Amino acid sequence: MSIKTYFEMTEEKVNVLIVGSGPAGYTAAIYAARAGLNPVLYQGGQPGGQLTITNDVENYPGYPDGINGPQMMVDFQKQAERFGTDVRFGLATKVDFSGYPHKVIIDDKHEITANAVIISTGASAKWLGLESEQRLNGMGVSACAVCDGFFYKGQDVVVVGAGDTAAEEATYLSKLCNKVTLLVRRDEMRASQIMQNRVMKAPNIEILWNTETEEVLGKDEVEGVRVANNVTGEKTDIKATGFFVAIGHKPNTEIFKDFLNLNEAGYIQTIPGTSKTNIEGVFASGDAQDFVYRQAVTAAGTGCMAALDAERFLAQKESEETEENEVAQQAK
Repeated sequence: MSIKTYFEMTEEKVNVLIVGSGPAGYTAAIYAARAGLNPVLYQGGQPGGQLTITNDVENYPGYPDGINGPQMMVDFQKQAERFGTDVRFGLATKVDFSGYPHKVIIDDKHEITANAVIISTGASAKWLGLESEQRLNGMGVSACAVCDGFFYKGQDVVVVGAGDTAAEEATYLSKLCNKVTLLVRRDEMRASQIMQNRVMKAPNIEILWNTETEEVLGKDEVEGVRVANNVTGEKTDIKATGFFVAIGHKPNTEIFKDFLNLNEAGYIQTIPGTSKTNIEGVFASGDAQDFVYRQAVTAAGTGCMAALDAERFLAQKESEETEENEVAQQAK
């Protein structure tokens, strides 16, 4: 047998391929493995997904004392592996869903042919790109008010953004926090009128128009935010213990756009009530298809759905092949 050189594509056939980890991917793996489907899971560019940058998770059932986000994903992975999931490092870089079985390229060098594919590539929060923002991520900087707002009960926080996401985050936080300062870059918001009305009616939300974030203040945790008025140039330091970036999310679905139906924001469209996509045998779960809830528990739920849908699909395929073989035998 000749040894393949580094630039040659290696090939492999698997039954169920799960692309991406996080609550959706690992839950799909647990269900698929327990069903005897021999799943192979590639963790993607951020093994464990967005929870790996979340310090404390207190709203996931089964953890009465809360849990550290990265540790939670370690627990999920261990449970998936316990039932036989083959968990691997690697990033899906290309797919071909034009025929069946489906093909997925890992790291531009390994071609996998799969009978069923479960996509759980998630979505990534959009950030401002500040060094201080990244340094204090998880130390007072967050991109999810529903996830982390409880930790700032009775405190002062800052939200940056002007769309529906920012309006929703600010309104949610206003019910928990002492004061919410909303930073808007222009002299108007992009949010829908109903969302703007909710912000305007909240007595403890202050909107700073024409305002840019220059720096998140604090050494080991957020202590405030330095902002600048982009009309006058005046700079101000705002005292706050939490800084919420609410400028949207980007689903990690770019490699699927030539084959799967995506909405205008790039999220994978599934048949309502299922995880099925427009391609038979390809299923989507988690934040790659959910632009409404974006919670760990809902992601896990759709991961379960995807595994069950895949199991039924493969059973139907096997039944059809058996019938075809029987007809062929009778024809002889």
